[in-house]
Amino acid sequence: MQSERGKGAAVRRGMLEAKGEYCFMCDADLSMPVDEISKFIPPALEGFDIAIASREAKGAVRYNEPPYRHFGGRGINFIIQLFILPGLNDTQCGFKCFRAEVAKDIFKYQTLHGWSFDIELLYIARRRGYRVKEVPIHWYHFSDSKVSALRDAVRMIQDIFRIHANAWRGKYGAR
Repeated sequence: MQSERGKGAAVRRGMLEAKGEYCFMCDADLSMPVDEISKFIPPALEGFDIAIASREAKGAVRYNEPPYRHFGGRGINFIIQLFILPGLNDTQCGFKCFRAEVAKDIFKYQTLHGWSFDIELLYIARRRGYRVKEVPIHWYHFSDSKVSALRDAVRMIQDIFRIHANAWRGKYGAR
């Protein structure tokens, strides 16, 4: 793991070394206030293996988001739903909470270390039968985001094909 670089590699290492009943990740820009964390763990939330923040779930609120960013995000989510994760409306929002045993199981199969690692993890989780729940959050747009709409969309599409190839090769374990 020492030579792996990227956000996905850093999150993977943290999740595999984490202690406790739940493993939680959030983006460094804190576009979701930390007081939203309580929505992701019992008693506020029950009946989940993975809880993911959603800017699209009923009750979610977006602040200061430019229209181009919203429509670009909806476009890439359409592709994600069409080709790999039907029914999940916001796979790229930064808050995600995993029951510890689920994190240990799915992160060991992770192969992607760039922006698409979330998609791969959610695909692995579904493939292994875990329950994923979307949680509405308050989300704030910050203009200094490192997301490049076109470049990152192309990479995600390429990664969707990598995920399918990995699954075909058996890299994610038995169903």
